[in-house]
Amino acid sequence: MTAIVIIVIALVVIVAAVWWSRQKAVAHQRNQLEDAKAEARRWVERLGGQVLNLVGTNEAAKQALADAAERHGAAVSQLDQARTAAQARLTAESALEGLYYVRAARIAMDMDPGPELPDLSGQRGAGKVTEYREVEVEGHPQVASPNPTEQTPHYYPGGTVAGRPVPQGWYSEPWWKPALVAGAWGVGSFVLMSALFGGMAGIPAEAAYADGFQDGLGADGDPGMDGADAGGDGGFDQGGFDQGGFDQGGFDQGGFDGFDIGGFDL
Repeated sequence: MTAIVIIVIALVVIVAAVWWSRQKAVAHQRNQLEDAKAEARRWVERLGGQVLNLVGTNEAAKQALADAAERHGAAVSQLDQARTAAQARLTAESALEGLYYVRAARIAMDMDPGPELPDLSGQRGAGKVTEYREVEVEGHPQVASPNPTEQTPHYYPGGTVAGRPVPQGWYSEPWWKPALVAGAWGVGSFVLMSALFGGMAGIPAEAAYADGFQDGLGADGDPGMDGADAGGDGGFDQGGFDQGGFDQGGFDQGGFDGFDIGGFDL
């Protein structure tokens, strides 16, 4: 009888310990979510204020502010749907990307851009456009520039798009957007990347645009084969696209550290 009582008491203690451990884990996750959402909300509100208060005075600034407004809308939606700390951090990343567009708009209007912003996911590895370059690809002109010009009104803050780096800079067209939507690059895009960025200082060697172009070729070197491989995925990285931290495939990217700009209100 004594042995049975001891066993029952031990089982009760074990169950209570497991229950308590799970309750602590749930509370910890809840606190992490609340902290992450509060941090994300600060960035979203800051971006919203800038979008409302700035008016573009030229084409480059208007386009950058339109992109900033799009990021703000995405971040608001993400914040409403965030159920984990990682999702909330992704919301902050989307808002931060919007602030990069705001900063670009300020530069385009010869305004003080404000303090530096934290790096976006994949931004540093993508590099920056460091020289004005105009190329013609398949009979179509494309221009890249480190600064806004009449020929380059489209800004991109830099980052990874469909598994490939896109450098920070100003462009004549937003040629990376189809890859954002489709989650994969066409062979023509590799040709464009190689022409625009080949040999340019400021573009990291690991970006490997030339290698990426070869990856897009078929076994006989024919671009028309679209790089089909045995897996049927076109030979490209088709993981969920990353728009400087905005992933339409779901909130799956964490690791964003909060950053306090301090006394300067962007």
